[in-house]
Amino acid sequence: MKSMMMGAALTGLLLTAMPAFAQAPSAAITAAVADAVRTDADKAVDAMRKPAETVAFAGVKPGDKVAELNPGGGYFTRIFSKLVGANGKVYTFAAPRPGAPPPTAPAGTNATPLSAPLADFATPEPVDVVWTSRNYHDFQNAAGLDMVAFNRKIFAALKPGGVYIVLDHAAAANAAEDVTSKLHRAKESTVRQQVEAAGFRFAGSSHVLHNAADNGTMPVREQDVAGKTNQFVLKFQKP
Repeated sequence: MKSMMMGAALTGLLLTAMPAFAQAPSAAITAAVADAVRTDADKAVDAMRKPAETVAFAGVKPGDKVAELNPGGGYFTRIFSKLVGANGKVYTFAAPRPGAPPPTAPAGTNATPLSAPLADFATPEPVDVVWTSRNYHDFQNAAGLDMVAFNRKIFAALKPGGVYIVLDHAAAANAAEDVTSKLHRAKESTVRQQVEAAGFRFAGSSHVLHNAADNGTMPVREQDVAGKTNQFVLKFQKP
């Protein structure tokens, strides 16, 4: 009896620690990636960025409400907009920059731009997914930003059961903490520590953007690794 109980406990532990498996992109995701609103420049880097696979891992689906942090040129915004459809919503959030014009949504999308200091992140309504791609290290570099407090803001913006996706350039596991500013990479262990301290449950990781040829010790814009860095994709869930 005792051995059976120990076996059941071990099985539960393994299931808890097990990373999420890769999920095949749905027809809706495939259609969103192929949509004509996406630019040629977007599609030219799809082979490296693997948007269908990463969005499938996130679990974004039609009707969802998504908050995207620092959307840049709208690479993922256009995909999310098409995917969530008329019954969904996309909020793009970026901190204001001195002298820069207010943020706008990419043409042809149903996105609503939001702007506030990072420490004041909030959404007009609870969302299903908060997504950040290649930005978490920038947040870590922001002067005076408490990362645990920032992640608590994200926690508050999500619906119960909602997910938080952190995709970033991977630093070596033994890198110093200033790797975020020196190499523009993030340590997976530090991200997990900061996000889980905000109340999130780790729900798994995807290796779809893993590149063993990049050991995480070069700046991400160096010619040898630019556009092909080793990247992690972490999923956290609000209980």
